[in-house]
Amino acid sequence: MELNRDTLTINSVEYNRPTQTVVVVGIDGGDPKYIEQGLEDGIIPNIERMIDQGFYCIADSVVPSYTNPNNISIITGSPPSVHGISANFFIDPETGEGVPMTDPKYIRAPSILAEFSRNDAKVVAITAKDKLRRLLGKGINIAGGSVNFSSEKADQCTPEKNGIDNVLSLVDMPLPEVYSADLSLFVLEAGVKILERDRPDLMYLFTTDFIQHKYAPGTDVSNKFLSQIDNAIGRLIDLGAIVGVTADHGMNERMTPDGKPNVIYLQDEIDKEFGTGAYRVVLTLKDQYVVHHSQIGGYTSVYCQAATSTKALINFVSTLPGVEGAYDSPTACELFDLPPDRQPDVIVMSSWDTGIGSSESEHDFSDLQGFPLRTHGGVSDQPVPFIVSAPLNDTYVARAASGRVRNWHIYDYVINGTRR
Repeated sequence: MELNRDTLTINSVEYNRPTQTVVVVGIDGGDPKYIEQGLEDGIIPNIERMIDQGFYCIADSVVPSYTNPNNISIITGSPPSVHGISANFFIDPETGEGVPMTDPKYIRAPSILAEFSRNDAKVVAITAKDKLRRLLGKGINIAGGSVNFSSEKADQCTPEKNGIDNVLSLVDMPLPEVYSADLSLFVLEAGVKILERDRPDLMYLFTTDFIQHKYAPGTDVSNKFLSQIDNAIGRLIDLGAIVGVTADHGMNERMTPDGKPNVIYLQDEIDKEFGTGAYRVVLTLKDQYVVHHSQIGGYTSVYCQAATSTKALINFVSTLPGVEGAYDSPTACELFDLPPDRQPDVIVMSSWDTGIGSSESEHDFSDLQGFPLRTHGGVSDQPVPFIVSAPLNDTYVARAASGRVRNWHIYDYVINGTRR
């Protein structure tokens, strides 16, 4: 591996040149309870080996504990206040329209992947859902030999756009269904095959949380899925990579004792108290994958219309059963390190066992196909696993013991923390 520089400073963090392939595996919805149950059941020997021989702790993800802000934090090594991705869906202040935060134009900071790829490193970024591919791929030097694609559209890869073609043949798997475990397993199998064939310098492999949205830790389906993830991680390590494993967010079940989704319909509650049109609820988890969560999350935005009061709104919603916190924009930005210009007037978070919807008429739980409502978004879904396959040096052992570890520290710990 020949890089232009011995170190690169990216978003105020200095990264050493890796001396062996670095792979970060992001398990979408990889709540620590899955790891704990897997260890108890003896089904994840490779992750257990990582824990025994390397480093393991419970880290905190970004709040809102959603996919987009956390993935961009992981690949930039920075919080949303730096990189600008503050939710999955938001009101663009420039247009006033609600839009998904999937356009790379919303990213304000360079990624670790892009900067290394522009300095002669071969970088690979593979994700399950194509909605995330463009965000992860921003700035990656495809012409210089780097690779960026999704398993969702692996059959459409071209060297010009993705840095690779004939992916289905390479992985020796058919194109996976979107709502399947195979969408994630394809990512990991592709990573193993590319590592074996090309020996890239830096890799990011990110799955999808379809299984975690449907199956609790310890169930047969989730155990099988976790075991398959573990198998792929073991092969990455055996091929000589230093591997880091983390997640974008946790996952909790939001159901009532009688088996119904436990949801606060926030727009309905606000309209009953203040009248229609006083406040507008915008669901920040919103995306096209309704089978996962029916647009119900644990964190949502509220915009004041006309001269309505944030204080009155906060005082009211704080009394609703299942609401864990309600904050005005300055407070939310300070607490969760968010970009001020992309915040609503008020953010509302639910407790671990409650979800937040808009109006009851807008949610169709038949999308869940008979499965329980399992979702994420708030502080209760913030804890994530943080695992490194090699021992940390003394500096990083002390750092982990004395401060808060975040999921977006993972490249720092894997690249710098394992350096002797």
